[in-house]
Amino acid sequence: MFYPTLLTKKFSKSVLVGSICLAGLVGCSQPSGQGETAKADSTNASTPTTAPASTDTRTVAITAIVEHPALDAVREGVIEQLAKDGYKEGQNLKITFQSAQGNTATAGQIAKQFVADNPDVIVAIATPSAQSMVAATKTIPVVFSAVTDPVAAKLVPSWEASGTNVSGGSDILPLEPQIELMKKIVPTVKNVGYVYSPGEVNSTVVLKQLQEKLKPMGINVVPAPAQRSTDIPQATRSLQGKVDLIYTSLDNNVVAAYEALYQAAKEIKVPLVASDAGSVPRGAVAVMGVNYKTLGQETGKIVTRVLKGEQVGTIKPVTMQKLDLYLSPKHAQEVGITLSPELLKEATEVEPKPQAKQ
Repeated sequence: MFYPTLLTKKFSKSVLVGSICLAGLVGCSQPSGQGETAKADSTNASTPTTAPASTDTRTVAITAIVEHPALDAVREGVIEQLAKDGYKEGQNLKITFQSAQGNTATAGQIAKQFVADNPDVIVAIATPSAQSMVAATKTIPVVFSAVTDPVAAKLVPSWEASGTNVSGGSDILPLEPQIELMKKIVPTVKNVGYVYSPGEVNSTVVLKQLQEKLKPMGINVVPAPAQRSTDIPQATRSLQGKVDLIYTSLDNNVVAAYEALYQAAKEIKVPLVASDAGSVPRGAVAVMGVNYKTLGQETGKIVTRVLKGEQVGTIKPVTMQKLDLYLSPKHAQEVGITLSPELLKEATEVEPKPQAKQ
């Protein structure tokens, strides 16, 4: 079997060189927990906003399981926050970045390479990348991000300060607002489809939580597992005539192939309700979720604290407090539903409305 060479991204003058084997696809997503909450407009009191006293160059290695809008926004937020805190590329900061291209085996290879490079901090975006990093080092500070349930993923023992070399930012979402949104999109909803990757721990946790919360309401969850991204259209079409809407968590396998999911959902006339804003322009009717750039900024604040000398194991994982509502009347119209004026008024952002039919 031929394995293509991993493409490395360059950030300023920093280059991480290496060929790494590729293969399949995996990700991150959502469940329940606690941790410190972070408002979108809040500033962590422990985070300096002035230039650091030291002029020594610090090194931060960043990896993500795959590249898609939500995870890219996290990375951008981390780098922007570090610059705001006085750590700027080309001056006193060197950043390297590697994507695992959706392959957990590649994530493990990247972890070994980063540990050998011995940076000051490693930022691991999404659950599989974070798991690989935590397995590879017990000494280098690892700051995860876009991990829904770090406890279930066995990154940290609890939502308190870990006492280890690990902390980070979670994209965990309370399911109650998601369920309320589903009812507003389809008031008569009785069956909810859930397309997910069965090998992704956070996705399976969300499935279980959905079932537990929806059953007392008389709403049934119909799972549609997709082992690979290429299986997603078929999994979606399998829900035809069985569900009133489809809910997707931040499952990286699903998000990476969201256009294919959207095309299949449009064919069977079922609306999509997602959990990251980037899915609205890609086909979702509605999203109630966190701002991933803001999550990246909160993650960046933890990295700054570590670079300034704080022990990462004394920092509690943070969660996002503010949820934003994104809507697409265009995608609603495509599947034969209309968004209420009241719901449209609640939206943080509304995609351009469709042209009136001639």
